[in-house]
Amino acid sequence: MVKKLLWQLGPLVALFVIMLFFTIADSIWGEGYFMSARNLRVISSSAALIAVPAFGMTLIIISGGIDLSAGTALTLSGTALALSLKAGDPIQNALLLMVITGCLCGFANGVMISATKVVPFIVTLGTMTIFLGIGQIISGESTVYAPKENIPDWLSLCYTGSNNEQYLIPKIPTSVLIATIMGMGVATMMRYTVFGRNVFAIGSSESTARLCGINVSGTVIAVYTIAGFFVAIGGLLYFADVKNGNPSDGTGKELEIIAAVVLGGGSLSGGRGSIFGTMVGALIITAIRSGCSQLSIPNTYTHIIIGCIIIIAVIVDQLRHGSPEWFFRMFRS
Repeated sequence: MVKKLLWQLGPLVALFVIMLFFTIADSIWGEGYFMSARNLRVISSSAALIAVPAFGMTLIIISGGIDLSAGTALTLSGTALALSLKAGDPIQNALLLMVITGCLCGFANGVMISATKVVPFIVTLGTMTIFLGIGQIISGESTVYAPKENIPDWLSLCYTGSNNEQYLIPKIPTSVLIATIMGMGVATMMRYTVFGRNVFAIGSSESTARLCGINVSGTVIAVYTIAGFFVAIGGLLYFADVKNGNPSDGTGKELEIIAAVVLGGGSLSGGRGSIFGTMVGALIITAIRSGCSQLSIPNTYTHIIIGCIIIIAVIVDQLRHGSPEWFFRMFRS
């Protein structure tokens, strides 16, 4: 029990160490803004943009799958929202179109994976470029800007304030509140519903789950469709952040989304993962990015640092499962 608790707290400890390291480094070599209220709001808001679509990815990875199309599906949903607002549609219609777009992307992935039995990596690698192409077609291969008068004021979901603004009560970006509420909802679903237990069962052993009477194909389709919903909400936050829609912006976002799940303790082998861990994983990514920015470290090195941390997290996960065998034989001999 204690060992399991330590594994679960691992990502949180890693986040604490990273925050402490950059706080000290920034106070010595930077300007001391890393732990400022404004920068903490920026870090948390940026983490929300990763965490929301990563909630859906968590379900997929727990079930033993993967979704490489999450990034382009996210910006496709955001582009659909931008096009609808540009056309002068009511905001409720634009939001509905955005949600339908995301869910259809997830549903298409789920159906193809269940029907063809092709590994999710290959299917979603294909749909990644398909969603990118569709987005470029409907946007005319350019960035879609909606007129300011068509964008409601409440859509400033990612506003983090300015350095000069003072608050009696700490300001929390709306994007963070949305991510927190959605995270609590999906965590509750995974813990207390039959569907959640079925997802864990499929990820642990699909053949055993099928023998237990679980509708594996139906559950997989549902998982990818639900993930599509979270991708759509991620598209909403993406649009709220940049105030435009560009399908090409989605290339590479899927790596951040998957990385948040892995850094949060999710296993690419399936059967394990947590929403809380995914939120912490998203914070780790944005904290590293912000810390490197405060220290004027180029983005190229930031990518290398994050990549190395992801590899370490995967190696730790493999060690937890007793792999590679040669490593453990070395200690037994």
